[in-house]
Amino acid sequence: MSAGQALVDAARDVYVRDAAQILRPPSNGLPYLRHDRAGELVLEGGALTVSDGRVTAFEAHDGAGLHVDASGCAVVPGLVDCHTHLPFAGWRAQEYMSKVTGVAYEQIARSGGGIAASARAFAEAGDNAVLSQARALAGEMLGHGTTAFEGKCGYGLAVDAELRALRLSDRLAEQVAQQRTSTALLAHSVPPGFDADGWMDEVEAMLPRVIAETGASALDIFVESVAFSNEHLARMGGLASQYGLALRCHVEQFATHRSVPVALEHGARSVDHLACLHPDDLGPLAAAECAAVLLPGAEFLGAEQLAPGRELADAGAICVLATDLNPGTSPIVALPVIVGLAVRRYGWSVREALLAVTLNAAWVMGLERDLGSLEPGKRADFLLLDAPVEHVPYRFGHNPVAACFVGGLPVVVRPDAAWRLSALP
Repeated sequence: MSAGQALVDAARDVYVRDAAQILRPPSNGLPYLRHDRAGELVLEGGALTVSDGRVTAFEAHDGAGLHVDASGCAVVPGLVDCHTHLPFAGWRAQEYMSKVTGVAYEQIARSGGGIAASARAFAEAGDNAVLSQARALAGEMLGHGTTAFEGKCGYGLAVDAELRALRLSDRLAEQVAQQRTSTALLAHSVPPGFDADGWMDEVEAMLPRVIAETGASALDIFVESVAFSNEHLARMGGLASQYGLALRCHVEQFATHRSVPVALEHGARSVDHLACLHPDDLGPLAAAECAAVLLPGAEFLGAEQLAPGRELADAGAICVLATDLNPGTSPIVALPVIVGLAVRRYGWSVREALLAVTLNAAWVMGLERDLGSLEPGKRADFLLLDAPVEHVPYRFGHNPVAACFVGGLPVVVRPDAAWRLSALP
C-alpha cells in the first residue's frame, strides 16, 4: 500500500492539532453573516476533529486515524466560488491585448468578439474537449482551495447549444472532487437572428426542457446595453418564480441601469458585479436578503470602475466574492488572489474577505446547511494554510494552500507539507 493510500484510508477519522488559527462562525446554524458583523468571526488556535467526513468537535484527540500537524498554520473552511462560467471552450487572450490598449468591451462585443467569440469556440469544440478543459481548470481551483463552485451556461446562443452546455455541466459535476451547482444563464447575449424580446420568448419556451433534462438550480441574465434590459430582468424574475429557481443577475458592470431595484422586487438571490451601482440602491440592497456578489478580478483586468465594497460592507450587506472565471473578462481560478484584491481595493479586513468566499458564497448557491463554515455536522471541507490568514492578502499571488480536504479526505497535499499528515493505527 502506498503512503498516499494509507493516508486516504486513515481519513475516516481526522484529527487536526495545534493550529495557530481556526476560522469559525460566531454561532452555529447561521445561513449567512452580514458584513458589518464579520468581526464576530472566531479566529483562534486549537484543534479540529472529523469523523465519517463530518466535523464533530474542536478538541484534541489521540485516537487512530489521520493526524494533521497544523502548527503555525491556519485552518479555514474550503473556499466556495459562486460565480464561474465553467464549462467553456478556448480562450480570448487577443481580446485582452486589445483591452489593455484602450478598446472597450462594448466595441469588442459589437465587432463579433466577447461572448459571441466564446459561442463559436463552444460550437466548434467536441464534448470531450470541453470537459477536458473544464476538469483541468477545476483541478487548478482545487489546488487553490476551492472545494465547491457554481458553473453557468451562456455560451451556446441557441436552444440546443445552451441545453448541451447545461448537460455538460452536469457531467462535469460527476468528474471533479468539488461539489457543484449549475446556473442557466440563458440571457447572456442576444443571439444572431434575434432581438432581445424574441430571444426571451425562446428562453421561456426552453425552460421546461431545462428543468426536465438538466440539474440547473438558478436562472441568470446579463443586463447591459449590448445584452438585455430591466424589462427582460423582470420577465426572467417571473420565470424563476414560476419554475422554482433562484434568480441570479449580472448587473451594473459597465454602466448604471438601476437594475438592483428590479432584481430585489423579484426576489433575486444575488446581484453580481455592481461596479456601477447607483448610490440610491446601496441601502436597499444592504437591507435585503440578496447577496452582493463582487468580482474584483473582472474589475482589475477590465479596468472597470471599483464596486463600492467598503460601503456595502459597512451598510450590512451580504457581501460575497467570486472569480467570475471565464475566457474573456476574468480568466482567474484562484480565490486567494480574489481575496487579496478585495482586501487591497475595497479596504476589507481578511475576515470580511474570507467570509465572502466561504459561508456567504455557500448561501448564494443554496449549500449553506452543509458547506461554508466549520461547525459540527457540516461536511469536512477545510484547508490547511501555510501561515496565519493575514498572509493570504499580504503575500499576494502566493498559493497559501498546504493541504485541501474534501469530506475529510486529503485531496491536495503540497509536497512541502506532506510531513504534516500521518496515519496512526
